[in-house]
Amino acid sequence: MATTADFRNGLVIEFNHDLFAIVEFQHVKPGKGPAFVRTKLKSLTTGRVIDNTFTAGHKVTTARVERRDYQYLYKDDLGYNFMDSNTFEQIPIQEELINAPQFLKDGQEVEVLFHAEEEKVLGCELPQHVVLQVVYTEPGLKGDTATNASKPAELETGATIQVPLFIEQDEIIKVNTQTSSYVERVK
Repeated sequence: MATTADFRNGLVIEFNHDLFAIVEFQHVKPGKGPAFVRTKLKSLTTGRVIDNTFTAGHKVTTARVERRDYQYLYKDDLGYNFMDSNTFEQIPIQEELINAPQFLKDGQEVEVLFHAEEEKVLGCELPQHVVLQVVYTEPGLKGDTATNASKPAELETGATIQVPLFIEQDEIIKVNTQTSSYVERVK
C-alpha cells in the first residue's frame, strides 16, 4: 500500500481492476478545500491514457513490476519471439505489447516488463534510439527547397520514416523509437 505522497513517474498501481503506470502527477493545494493529486495514468494492458484525481492521502495498491533484458530472435505465428539474456529461456510476445515493433531487428536488445506476482508479460520496450540502415530512398536534388524538407526512406526492418534530403541509400542512421523520427546520421 502507498499513499498519494509516494507517487512518482513510472510507479505502477492497481486501479479499477487494471494495472496503470503513473505518467504525470501534480499535487494541488487550493486556497479553499482539501488538497488533491491530479494524475495521468497509462494502462499497461490496453495502452490507454486516462486522467484521474485522487484526494491527498488516498491509499492505493502498488504492483511490483520487473524489467528484464531480452534479445529479439524472430517473428512467427505466435508473435515476436524473445530470449532471456541470462537464462536463455524463449517467450513469444504479441505485437500489441511492443512499443515500436516496426524497428525490431534480429539480435536487438529490449526490456520486457513483467508483473512480478503473476509472471505475466505487461509490455516490451525498445531502447529510445536504434541504429538502422536505409535500404531505399530517392536521391535528394540540391536546390529542391529553401527550407527543411524531408523524403521517405525505407529502413532495413521494413519501416518507412521521413529523413532529410541529404540522406542517401545504404547510410546508417539513428531513429527515435518513441516518435518514429530521424535523429542523426551515424558514422
